Amino acid sequence: MRAVDTNLLVRLIARDDAAQAAAAEAFVAPGAWVPQIALVEAIWVLGSIYGMKPRQIAAAVEMLLSHRDLTLQDADAVTAALGHFRKRPALGFSDCLVLEASRKAGHLPLGTFDRRLGRLDGAQQL
Repeated sequence: MRAVDTNLLVRLIARDDAAQAAAAEAFVAPGAWVPQIALVEAIWVLGSIYGMKPRQIAAAVEMLLSHRDLTLQDADAVTAALGHFRKRPALGFSDCLVLEASRKAGHLPLGTFDRRLGRLDGAQQL
């Protein structure tokens, strides 16, 4: 299965360049894998460069999770992270994903100096 890069994900979501969005859709049509690092980078771009708000970011992640042609790395961890992010958007999606990826790998607690993240089950504020 082919894989996708950050900029391809951004085109699929933002659709701000019709030709690139069409090329991205054509590339993923046979099926494509989304590495977590590309997902996290894309979320950063959408928030920082495109100014998307947490609700829009959550909708974008949901769209990627349900996209018929995409397979997200550790989709169950992404789904769990999305649940945390929707409840506490100030955490940031990447922090939620770090916690859930750590949980899936069986490496808890997740040590953090972040007070908000430290309040979640499985995290330990230092």
